[in-house]
Amino acid sequence: CGRLADVMGRRRMYLIGLSTFTVVSLLCGLAPNVQVLLGLRVIQAIAEAMLLANSAAIVSAAFPPAMLGRGLGIYMACFSIAGLLGPTVGGALATALGWRWVFWFNVPVGILCFIWGSATLRKVPSQRKYNGIDIRGNLALLLGLGGIVIGLSEVSSSGWTSTPVRIGLGLAVVFVPVFILVERRAKAPLLNLELFKHRPFTLAILAGMINSMANSSVIILAGLYFQAARGADPLEAGLQLLPLSAANVVASAFGGFVTKGMHPRTVAAIGAATSTAGLVVLFFATGSLSGFGPICGGLVLMGFGGGTFQPANITSILEGTPSADLGSTNALRLTIQNTANLIGTAMAFTLLTAPLAQGIRHAVFAGTVSTLGPEAVAHLVDGYQLAFGTMAVISSLAVVMSLASRQAYRADQRERAFDAV
Repeated sequence: CGRLADVMGRRRMYLIGLSTFTVVSLLCGLAPNVQVLLGLRVIQAIAEAMLLANSAAIVSAAFPPAMLGRGLGIYMACFSIAGLLGPTVGGALATALGWRWVFWFNVPVGILCFIWGSATLRKVPSQRKYNGIDIRGNLALLLGLGGIVIGLSEVSSSGWTSTPVRIGLGLAVVFVPVFILVERRAKAPLLNLELFKHRPFTLAILAGMINSMANSSVIILAGLYFQAARGADPLEAGLQLLPLSAANVVASAFGGFVTKGMHPRTVAAIGAATSTAGLVVLFFATGSLSGFGPICGGLVLMGFGGGTFQPANITSILEGTPSADLGSTNALRLTIQNTANLIGTAMAFTLLTAPLAQGIRHAVFAGTVSTLGPEAVAHLVDGYQLAFGTMAVISSLAVVMSLASRQAYRADQRERAFDAV
């Protein structure tokens, strides 16, 4: 969708995705059975890809370079607020009116957004000529990333040696390299591999991927900790997670103003370091089974770190990207980020449940370990320390990559200045 937007125009692709999402929301609420609902959700996911692949690209094209960090900060803050409100509103609608209204609620909102988008989004001509669709590249990417998704989504329930995991990861091992080879020879490649020759860009992409791997599962792990280790009910666990989301909103919205004058790669390094500090605090807090205060402090640091890192990292990735490649580059960023989220979650749950006996691992996901006695809770705490400790080490690598990206950017700027002279 990101690549097609570069050809068709981002405004057109965005509005097509928005209208499709709205219509399918109406149909989801009318679905007669689960099979139809799942089929409609697949279509809705494609429509959502049209929106996500273009939204950051549209923001990047609309803001001048000097204000891009602030624009993307507000953009990410909106995501954080939506993540805060969405489950609450959805839960209230499902409880009061039934699950169908979770989808029907989208219809009037989608109509209003379509009208607003039609009136305000600028008509930008397409940046590239249509040279056909890279069918082989799309197919190789589908099989490669699809294999990763299938394999890692089965790890927590089936283990690393199960057949679905082996098949999925086997597909990934074969088709991800095939995708790279196909893209090098394609006439109209899905992905412009030339972008990776630019070291600041490549290092920023790697920093984002590593940060996502380290931080993606924190909310799930913390929510399960409150239930499984401390005996909280789901509502209490959800309320105890609010400080993380609130800190993320504040950092995303105001980080651009606080760090005015600083390079986005420097800001990204500060954000990654703050997240690493939060993981270290969670490592010690969960290990000592301390009260809510220290854990809350760790979650707040994670929220501030994520809210600071994400807008700055996106700015670092997109700021030097040619306008004709903004859509596909942002789509690449999202694809890598989502894949890293999945890898990080699978890794975290594997580490979390490793100290527990096979027969009681299901109790972690049910949130009932606290009812099995102090020995089971002690093993669970060992798992949390193993998970948070490993995630802190990985997160520190995101700091290193962000600083390396800054150094590479400075060297690149000096070289350009020398060439100009």
